[in-house]
Amino acid sequence: MLARFLEPGTEIVYALLRIVAGLMFSFHGIQKLFGVLTDFQPAIGTQAWFGAIIELVAGFAIAAGAFTVWAAFLASGTMAVAYTQFHWKLDFGAQFFPTVNKGELALLYSFLFLFIACRGGGKWSFDRRRA
Repeated sequence: MLARFLEPGTEIVYALLRIVAGLMFSFHGIQKLFGVLTDFQPAIGTQAWFGAIIELVAGFAIAAGAFTVWAAFLASGTMAVAYTQFHWKLDFGAQFFPTVNKGELALLYSFLFLFIACRGGGKWSFDRRRA
């Protein structure tokens, strides 16, 4: 009964998920690139700086639903690298667990963006208008 009630809003809720996740992701890039609300600013040309560029550009593209499959796939891979390299570090001890290694957000973003890459921009996206 609940599923039947919620189903008509699926496309709208998916669009909201994509928009909110994309904007939140782009804000991480803004933080790193411009030092907004943080003391950390990576040096130009470093891996963290390139990651911030990807966060900014891919985040806005995902939010807009423009080139969504490509942007989300790139964002998913970026977050998989961030999780593996900077949080988990291939440590099979206590650091294996996302709650311990503080990688929950990176891991969640990685799978969320993989889902968005598989599903595409959806009904409420620029990709749909271009098609």
